[in-house]
Amino acid sequence: MARDEQDTYESYPKDAFDNPPKGPVGVHRGNTSLISRFIPYLIVVIVAVLAGLLVWGLYSGELQKTFSGHGSDSSQSVSASKTEKKKTTEKKDTAKKDAAKSDTSSESEQQQQATSQPEQQVNKQTAVQVVNATRINGYAAKKQNVLQQSGYSSVTAANPSGKVPSASVVWYQNEDEKATAQDVANTLGITSVQQQSGISQPIVAVLLN
Repeated sequence: MARDEQDTYESYPKDAFDNPPKGPVGVHRGNTSLISRFIPYLIVVIVAVLAGLLVWGLYSGELQKTFSGHGSDSSQSVSASKTEKKKTTEKKDTAKKDAAKSDTSSESEQQQQATSQPEQQVNKQTAVQVVNATRINGYAAKKQNVLQQSGYSSVTAANPSGKVPSASVVWYQNEDEKATAQDVANTLGITSVQQQSGISQPIVAVLLN
């Protein structure tokens, strides 16, 4: 069958493709800067350099030396600290031992002194003279009676002859009579006890006001 008319653009019905939108349609990239273009290349270069340094350090041994150096420094520091602590402890122990030895030697010396100087005994058989320098009649006899009641068996009363001391005192002749003289002084309430040569009795108690 022959076509009577030739098909033209106008003979077709219009659809959505006959009115396309203005401007570009779809995803389009904008213009990028020069720096952003070179950043990937820069990262690749840095990674390559680091990898090269790592490989060089492993093969040359420098990397191992670096880490082992830090480790040895740390171990040396720890060792030095332990040594110092040990020395301090040893010094303290030595000081304690020296102090203990000193205390022991002091106790030993005291014991030796006590052994070499036996304690004196009070001898109430020793002759004691009581001198009345108070000008109070019967005062010496009164103190004589006090000593006799305390256990002294040889006590005499007398008046002073010659120079008298300024305060009450108990005199004794020999060193072995010191303990007895001290007991006489305690019994009579006298605080002064002195060794005196040339007295008439082994122990003389001079009484003053």
